Amino acid sequence: MSMQTDYAAARPKSGKLKIAIGIAAVVVVVGAIAIDTTVVHIGSDKDVRQQAFSSETYGAEQFPKIAADVEKRAVAATELAPAVIADKKAAGEKYGIATTTGPVLPVSFTGIVGERKGNMNQIKVDGLPPEIVIRIQTGPAINGTDLRDATGAIEFGQFTNQIEYQDAGSAINNEMKKAVLTSIDPDQLTGKTVTVTGVFKLINPKNWLVTPVKVDVK
Repeated sequence: MSMQTDYAAARPKSGKLKIAIGIAAVVVVVGAIAIDTTVVHIGSDKDVRQQAFSSETYGAEQFPKIAADVEKRAVAATELAPAVIADKKAAGEKYGIATTTGPVLPVSFTGIVGERKGNMNQIKVDGLPPEIVIRIQTGPAINGTDLRDATGAIEFGQFTNQIEYQDAGSAINNEMKKAVLTSIDPDQLTGKTVTVTGVFKLINPKNWLVTPVKVDVK
């Protein structure tokens, strides 16, 4: 047999070897993928669909914590009023939680409910400087993010984006309505005495718009 014939006979063997090596490589890769793969069962804790942000669930979880914190730190309006009139900045730093638009202050007071305008009721509180006007949000619409920002524990970085951050604030407001305002008819409050604990953003020291965490009607 000539050298040329020997070479020609060897070529198929070389091709078979390459095929075998290729198959072995594929087996190794597939095996590595299998080792690094986790089977996730639908509905399990690892199912990412179960981990999507739920604003409703978040509001229900967070509002009781916020309410407890606000009640613990609430300052009597008769103490807070002269402080904010005398030095708004110092009062905000002493009593409030800083936000980009002004500090959120916790407050408590007892007063007589006055006229209702829009979603708010004005409250007359004895012992305050006459220039201070207090209103509380009584719904049905509850505006702002004062409750979300009241403790300083909820921050933008905890959320995927701005939409989730805003939804969290709205959900907390909604949960407050369920827990605090459901049993109250705001149209029937005028003339009644109420004790309120809540928060307000210190922008105008003479105008407090309070979002309540607790309202007792007497």
